[in-house]
Amino acid sequence: MSTNSPVLQLAQDQLAEETYRSESLYTKGLRRLLRDRLTMTALIIIALLLIVSFSSPLINQYILQIDPNKTNAMNTLQGYGTPGHLLGTDELGRDVLARLLVAGRVSLSIGFYGAIASLIIGMIVGLITGYFGGVVDDIVNWVITTLDSIPSLYLLIMIAALLRPTAEALILAIALISWTGVARIIRGQTLSIRNLDYVLSARAMGASAVRIMFAHILPNLISITVIVLARAVGNLMLAEAGLSFLGFGVQPPQATWGNMLSRSQEYIRTAPHLIWPPGVMITMAVLCLYVIGDGIRDAFDPTSRR
Repeated sequence: MSTNSPVLQLAQDQLAEETYRSESLYTKGLRRLLRDRLTMTALIIIALLLIVSFSSPLINQYILQIDPNKTNAMNTLQGYGTPGHLLGTDELGRDVLARLLVAGRVSLSIGFYGAIASLIIGMIVGLITGYFGGVVDDIVNWVITTLDSIPSLYLLIMIAALLRPTAEALILAIALISWTGVARIIRGQTLSIRNLDYVLSARAMGASAVRIMFAHILPNLISITVIVLARAVGNLMLAEAGLSFLGFGVQPPQATWGNMLSRSQEYIRTAPHLIWPPGVMITMAVLCLYVIGDGIRDAFDPTSRR
């Protein structure tokens, strides 16, 4: 039995190697991703934040039984562990925990919806410019270069000043200025794919440009698209927090993590308990999204062997 074990082990190793080679890139990437404990932990945390935040109306109504916008002038700036208020109250006597849950729904919505909108715009523009090239590529590159030469924060402030600073208006403003980075990435990937054999074969068989772009090129950009999306959500949540800090974000009484953190700076000495909850939520969400983006990038890297 012992003499056969090295032979058996060698056969098993060869079989595992052949199985690994026969797997598709996405199967290998998914397998590596599931083995990445840090990325999976970040995914679980983000999933929990999404579930709790989008269930906040039900949690506030049936579990906490607190109206997040109800004020109480006799119960302001109460600290942690106050009876009936686990995370205390703010300067208007509103429950911090209830507002934190509602604010998470708005902040995560701004991040995800803004990222998806900018991703769609950037993907379409990047596909068109990368596939056609020529004059179309020159014109779009000129527009992208012009927009990128203006600091994005200034553009956001200008748009937010013109539009009523609601969550929907902020998502629109973010989508209008944050698509350029996505377009650059998608354009570069499209330029490297458009002259591959299967694309040339589809073109020779008479496939339309739209079909080639969306049926043949786009599926090969899914992994890079997911990576860009994960990073974009975190960046846009930070952008919302920055705008709220400057007073151009979503305005109270609608709560976001950004404007909760912004208003708490006035009470940094008298009520420091107001700073930690939104600050920790923003930091944890953005950090997890960056970890997820890096984990997906590493998992779907074709040069990786682990």
